[in-house]
Amino acid sequence: MTYRLPAWLLLALALVLPVRAADFPAPAGHDLCPVCGMVVSKYPAWVATVAWQDGHAHHFDGAKDLFKFLLDLKRYAPGHDPAAIKAIGVTEYYGLQRIDARTAVYVIGSDVLGPMGHELVPFASRADAEEFMRDHGGRRMLAFREVDLGLLRRLDSGRGF
Repeated sequence: MTYRLPAWLLLALALVLPVRAADFPAPAGHDLCPVCGMVVSKYPAWVATVAWQDGHAHHFDGAKDLFKFLLDLKRYAPGHDPAAIKAIGVTEYYGLQRIDARTAVYVIGSDVLGPMGHELVPFASRADAEEFMRDHGGRRMLAFREVDLGLLRRLDSGRGF
């Protein structure tokens, strides 16, 4: 069974305005990833963030945990309404700048590992993702809407992409 982003979540996320670097506070030294519990500030090249309209943010040690969070908000953020998301960002691999997670291109199956192992490596453009795949043996490019729980489980297990 495939678990893709539910239609109601896609609709809510479509209403989120484009990301600006100013939309994202840097994680503090005590900020823990709500999915795995790791200290996020130790991995600045991999930080992903959900910024909420009320000013608070959830930080993650990579795009993989960000997607786990979004795909199971009831578990990781009880009481949070997806319509209250202000912005969703990931750190772009080459430029190390925060970019809009919804428009990023993600590469899986490369020789580059993140803090939690096999990761969705984010890029601002398809050309950058293609260059990365040539250099690092990536197997597949994905758009935000193509990520599902099955894929995340396969990344965690390392059993195919």
